[in-house]
Amino acid sequence: MSLYSRVHPLRVLKCIQQQIFHLHPISPLSVPSRTIIHGEYRRPGMPRENKPPWKNINFSVSKGLAGIKKHFTLLKKEFLDGWVGPQGKPIIEHMKEQNQLVWEFRGPESLEQWIVSSDLEIGGKSEVYVKVGRNDNTCLLYGTLRSTPPQDGETRYSGYCTMRSKQSLASFDRKKHYDWTSFNTLYLRVRGDGRPWMINIAAETYFSHQKDDLYNYFLYTRGGPYWQDVKIPFSKFFLTHRGRIQDSQCCLWLDKINTIGFTLADKADGPFQLEIDYIGVCKDHAHISEFDYELHKRNPEVG
Repeated sequence: MSLYSRVHPLRVLKCIQQQIFHLHPISPLSVPSRTIIHGEYRRPGMPRENKPPWKNINFSVSKGLAGIKKHFTLLKKEFLDGWVGPQGKPIIEHMKEQNQLVWEFRGPESLEQWIVSSDLEIGGKSEVYVKVGRNDNTCLLYGTLRSTPPQDGETRYSGYCTMRSKQSLASFDRKKHYDWTSFNTLYLRVRGDGRPWMINIAAETYFSHQKDDLYNYFLYTRGGPYWQDVKIPFSKFFLTHRGRIQDSQCCLWLDKINTIGFTLADKADGPFQLEIDYIGVCKDHAHISEFDYELHKRNPEVG
């Protein structure tokens, strides 16, 4: 009789189970740190909102009819402008255009395209306001900066104020992007109080974890009663994610611009003000650089 015929089947099954139980546990998959912080910001100590999304919808017949009229009017304008050329301009005029005025502050209705916020959202004490300047021809951003962090046991830093343009929308609430591929420089006319500001440009992204990516550069104001014309090449803007400069840099996509903003966070407590006349883009033929920072190769060549 062979050896295999004398072994009981139950004993064989028990040995197999013991070998399976003694296997090393499989470690969980590692997740990149940039994906972990993808969730929306929630103030420390506040509970999560468990309200269903459909409860935020306002069911109104009059509002629905007004929305239908608005969106079909926008759709008609988009269709007619498409036959003329980009942004409703003839193609020849669009190709020869060297300067373009994007945001101009003329009257209180021009402020409806902007949003102001501060560290009050996270429990801070900074205050920021916006109003039209003299003769309703400028935008005056002012307030008080306080860098005292909230007493929640988790937040360590505070003290910021910001103003950001709203996302431009086309018909049926589709995102409308600014196409600045014909230009290479941001042009502003401002008057500040000597504080350094940060200019933030948001472009469209392909992946959801990149929605907090911004392209930033510095705006140094002189102070005093005189206006200053500021020209910043787009090649100077560097990539950040939630305020952190990224190691892997890339150029700003000028055909998918969404918003622009101004942030003050210089840790100098006290009042501030920034007056803006207009924001535009231009073509500076003296500037030929495409990107002024080092680009790292993801797969370097082995020589």
